[in-house]
Amino acid sequence: MKNTLHFKIFPTTDLLPENWDDLATENIFLSKNYLHVLEKSSPENMICHFIGLFKEEKLVGIALSQFLDLNKLASFGERDKCLKASVRNIIFKNFSSHVLFIGNNMLTGQNAYHFSEDINCQEALKSLKKASEALKEIFKNTGHKIHVTSFKDFTSQEIAGFKNVTFENHYKFSTQPNMVFEIRENWKTFGDYVADLSKKYRDQFKRSRKKAEGITKQKMDLEAILKYEETIYALYFHVAKNAPFNTFFLAKNHFSVFKEVLQDKFLFYGYFIDDKLVGFNTLIKNGESMDTYFLGYDETIQKEKMLYLNMLYDMIGYSINQGFKEIVFARTALEIKSSVGAKPLEMFGYIQHSNSLINRKIDKIFNYLEPKTEWQERNPFKV
Repeated sequence: MKNTLHFKIFPTTDLLPENWDDLATENIFLSKNYLHVLEKSSPENMICHFIGLFKEEKLVGIALSQFLDLNKLASFGERDKCLKASVRNIIFKNFSSHVLFIGNNMLTGQNAYHFSEDINCQEALKSLKKASEALKEIFKNTGHKIHVTSFKDFTSQEIAGFKNVTFENHYKFSTQPNMVFEIRENWKTFGDYVADLSKKYRDQFKRSRKKAEGITKQKMDLEAILKYEETIYALYFHVAKNAPFNTFFLAKNHFSVFKEVLQDKFLFYGYFIDDKLVGFNTLIKNGESMDTYFLGYDETIQKEKMLYLNMLYDMIGYSINQGFKEIVFARTALEIKSSVGAKPLEMFGYIQHSNSLINRKIDKIFNYLEPKTEWQERNPFKV
């Protein structure tokens, strides 16, 4: 039995094994520092647990779980006013309000776990599945029955590893794609990228830059983030509440805590007209990848100055100039991200409802609840 894989669930980062970060070298979103950010400034309706997989006493796998209580949300998103959205919100409130994710619902991509080469992936997934069952018991004992369990987000190659694991009663789903921007080897500067755009999209770039005249961009340190914290949150919240669907809202101190803990790995850029903050975006350095994070803007300025598009160009320019290999633009705003060169990467997951009757119909329910986005893929580059 000594070689049997077993798990331990940690409620705080203070209890994590000292060598936890040895398994998080390839993904900052599993590192102690990032998990500490979640612990200090997670959304009000979120509780995180950290899972260690052990072979004898050796740490061989790490994972993140997030519990979301949707009853604590005043709004799921205010953009869609249709009947379908109203029914969707009623269903979530009454039948699916307690959700357990193995993974990170605040990000797009495989940020759920990392296993060492010392263990078989499928055995590790079985152990992670057992850990999810144990977490359900933990929450049940605190009066929170888990309605929905989900393992997310995986590429087609990554999800293939689940095939022979005990997920028969789970529904395999596909969500909106992850928009990933690959940086070509011949792009040494932002100018090289612009030169590779077709005339139509080079004109788009020039027009957006002209529209942005009068806006100044500033890299903001912790002191500046704290100074503008109220405005930052108001700009973020305006964008977030107008999204088609939300399962959480960030804590007001989230960005300042992020900067305090991750320092130069977390970049915060403010956009100003005179001395007024009218928008911001954030980036996270994750190895050779640059991950875009949350942003906010004044809607009137955004339309007039094409602010969001200019932010995308700024993110691309910085990432090329700093030698990154790719930019993870995540989901949402698919078409405009496509127009600057990001490509869709299909993402998958598994979901199960605790009610067996509902679970039998989970495919139909999920397809009804998941907001659909019609969009057209663009190719901005010369053929």
